[in-house]
Amino acid sequence: MVVWNNLDTLLLDLDGTLLDLHYDNHFWLEHVPRRYAEAHALPAEEAKAEVLGRYKRAEGTLDWYCVDYWSRELRLDIPQLKEEVNHLIAVHPHVLDFLEAVKALRKRIVLVTNAHGKTLAIKFRRTALGGHFDAVVCSHDLGLPKEHADFWDKMQKIQPFNKESALLIDDSLPVLRSARAHGIGHLLAVYQPDSKLPEKDVGEFRGIRSFREIMPGS
Repeated sequence: MVVWNNLDTLLLDLDGTLLDLHYDNHFWLEHVPRRYAEAHALPAEEAKAEVLGRYKRAEGTLDWYCVDYWSRELRLDIPQLKEEVNHLIAVHPHVLDFLEAVKALRKRIVLVTNAHGKTLAIKFRRTALGGHFDAVVCSHDLGLPKEHADFWDKMQKIQPFNKESALLIDDSLPVLRSARAHGIGHLLAVYQPDSKLPEKDVGEFRGIRSFREIMPGS
């Protein structure tokens, strides 16, 4: 599936790709609505409907991924709430071995994430991922989410890479499509971003169920 000799750069998403998306899904869909209900003295169902409605309006924008935005919008300390359930943060199986194997090939490994810097700090504290990247590109630093057509042009200016010899692995179809439009030569989707949910449709892209499938030398 991956011919490593043809690649120079590995671009990796974080949530749902390297990390189990169960943490984020539980946090935003269960934990935040529960805490919102408590903070604002609302019935649970009413609070959840209100919070999910706010999510819907922000979807596809940088605000959707912004911890500071949601702290203001919901009048909650979102970073603190994230810490309350940080025991759910988990690295997908075989990820660390995969990163070590790619590093041994002397390929450049770049984390490209929509995660907010405060979220990134929490996740790096809870996992052994932090030291495995040659660079970290956060969409908040560029002012655009990865789904945006201009994101990759802006990224190229701060972390130049050869598009034709780059592989992006991401669980988001809109992100994969924006990367394809930019000309990134190799793209892989993820079948099961959340280990507690069924496999998802990866559309027109090839996908992986485990990093063991594309382990160098396997």
